[in-house]
Amino acid sequence: MDMTRQLLPPWLSLLSMYIWILVFFTRPHKEERFLFPVYPLFCLNAGCSVAAIQKIYHWIFSRYKPQHYTISSNWIAISIAVIFSLTSLSRSAALFYGYHAPLDIYPSLHRTADNPKVHTLHANKQVNVCIGKEWYRFPSNFFMPENWELQFIESDFKGQLPKPYSRQEDATQIIPTHMNDMNLEEPTRYIELSKCHYLIDLDVPISTPHEPKFSKFPDQWEVIERQPFLDKERSDKVFRAFFIPYVSHNYVSYVNYTIYKTTRRNKRKTF
Repeated sequence: MDMTRQLLPPWLSLLSMYIWILVFFTRPHKEERFLFPVYPLFCLNAGCSVAAIQKIYHWIFSRYKPQHYTISSNWIAISIAVIFSLTSLSRSAALFYGYHAPLDIYPSLHRTADNPKVHTLHANKQVNVCIGKEWYRFPSNFFMPENWELQFIESDFKGQLPKPYSRQEDATQIIPTHMNDMNLEEPTRYIELSKCHYLIDLDVPISTPHEPKFSKFPDQWEVIERQPFLDKERSDKVFRAFFIPYVSHNYVSYVNYTIYKTTRRNKRKTF
């Protein structure tokens, strides 16, 4: 029996990937989480493409030799694998060096909570850690110390912000209030800036009425810790995407990802 007759043709194996791309790439709202279910099919597509390139090379240069096409074209597969590996490492390094600041800043809240010279609130008092335009880079509540709560302040983002689960019993079964299915702004998510004990923000050069540069108000906000964060607007498109040792730093710029502590309460002596 000819086993090749029982194999699916490549186009049929990859058809689901193209249908998925057609459906989700035409949506107005796009996120990477819409893609990860078809990542294995991307790998399959890459493998089929490499095999097709090898076959074309063999047909052009070695079609009269009685040998399998991979014998004459293995160097193509090896070269593509090496280039892909180096590019992937470069991309991973660029993401780490450019955008690791939030994963350094949020764990440092525990050090702040344990430092009585910095954090002078009573241990049982709720501490409000506020974020505005950086809401989407908050990693997880697991990074928050005991009695520290994430709060949102108003920014230029006018969509619907996340809402914590209820603290009641069977919280995941309770239908939450103040939600909508149109991704419209819900003002109930916000608290007043004056109620924030700490603030985490990206100190970019451009400011707006709802997204001020808090570093310009040292009489209201004290810098506790800062980490470098890549400024994409002032960085080269290639070098911000791929890291090249000893070269990239000449073509990229950084701003500060900062934890601020309010100083207003110090002046009112409420700590």
